[in-house]
Amino acid sequence: MRYLAVDYGFRRVGLAICDGSETFVSPVCQLTVEASRPGQLLGELGKLIREHEVEQVVVGLPLNMDGTEGDQAKATREFARKLGEFLGMEVALQDERLSSSAADEMLQESGFSRQQKKERRDMLAACDILRDYLDQRRMG
Repeated sequence: MRYLAVDYGFRRVGLAICDGSETFVSPVCQLTVEASRPGQLLGELGKLIREHEVEQVVVGLPLNMDGTEGDQAKATREFARKLGEFLGMEVALQDERLSSSAADEMLQESGFSRQQKKERRDMLAACDILRDYLDQRRMG
């Protein structure tokens, strides 16, 4: 099955996808969110989902370290609900607590400039979200 992971943020959205065998996870792109055009993001995601023949979407849920939900988690749940309605499919949520930290760690010694790191961070976080989701599915 082909999955698309979404690392949703108020400014940037990182995307990652896996192959049909659910073995390899790869970054796809990073989208910029324009507050004045909320429907544009849904449209861009819909286009990518059709283009990559995605069967399931996984959105990272940014829980607090104690497992509670803050404002960002609530906004992410609302985004996932709207995305599911727009696509006509169920959207899974995956705890993403440390996915951005993992991305930062991977980029720390990369040699990339600060801007280059910023451009890749959300995609790498989405990769981490998708790997965690697939690992949990395998473990049952």
